[in-house]
Amino acid sequence: MSFEAMKKNSKNSDALIEKLSALDDTKKNSYKDDRFWRPQVDDAGTGTATIRFLPEAPGEDTPFVLYYSHGFQGPGGWYIENSRTTLGEKDPVSEMNTRLWNSGDQAKKDLVSQRYKRKKSYISNVLVVDDPANPENNGKVFLYRYGTKIYQKIQDAMRPEFSDEEAIVPFDFWKGANFKLKIRKVDGFWNYDKSEFEKPSPILDDDSAIERIWKEQYPLADFTAPSNFKSYEELKTRLDAVLSGKTIVGNQTVEDEPVASPKVDTKPVENKVKDE
Repeated sequence: MSFEAMKKNSKNSDALIEKLSALDDTKKNSYKDDRFWRPQVDDAGTGTATIRFLPEAPGEDTPFVLYYSHGFQGPGGWYIENSRTTLGEKDPVSEMNTRLWNSGDQAKKDLVSQRYKRKKSYISNVLVVDDPANPENNGKVFLYRYGTKIYQKIQDAMRPEFSDEEAIVPFDFWKGANFKLKIRKVDGFWNYDKSEFEKPSPILDDDSAIERIWKEQYPLADFTAPSNFKSYEELKTRLDAVLSGKTIVGNQTVEDEPVASPKVDTKPVENKVKDE
């Protein structure tokens, strides 16, 4: 745009304000983070894809981050929050769980196990090698969120159980291996038991192309930054609201909780996934 054109457009401030407002509204109403990749399944709950876990991004020292969260529904609505235990600090739900578990009441212990338990989530950079459902993703770098099941497969690949199995360094451009996701629906949840690593091989034969992939990776440190977590007081207020004041946390006694509970769905806006 020339200086003359910019000067002319400055007279049309109403159009600029309208345009900026539209962009702002789009941002507010969008809940999808396009940096993240998620596999898709067919109507039967079956799906496959091939990805490659990537090493630490430029300027960082770890290829993945771990965070804890809670997701459950109570009489007062949904509680879906990151847990401050990720930061090594106290968290109102974890405190409540400790009190319930130490009560000696089996019904309360069951509530901890079935409804309030803490969930582990991992985030890594991945290269999508083959996404049959969305081939336009092939060859692109994304963030990938996964759970304990896939993390255990990473650990098992690094430390094979049998001596005749070759150890794999999953987060390595040259010594790593493609990961074949094989998804089935078992008891209503996505199951990853049949997923496996392929034989080790360089991600690409061209080091300049590998460097390009490395530079396209997303930083991970922000996901465990304190700014991504609500304060203890905010979380406690939300927890009490969800439980309709029936349970008090902090330094006060936890009141009796009814055994009957609302239907639990820790992923209300996505397909159910158990132990990813």
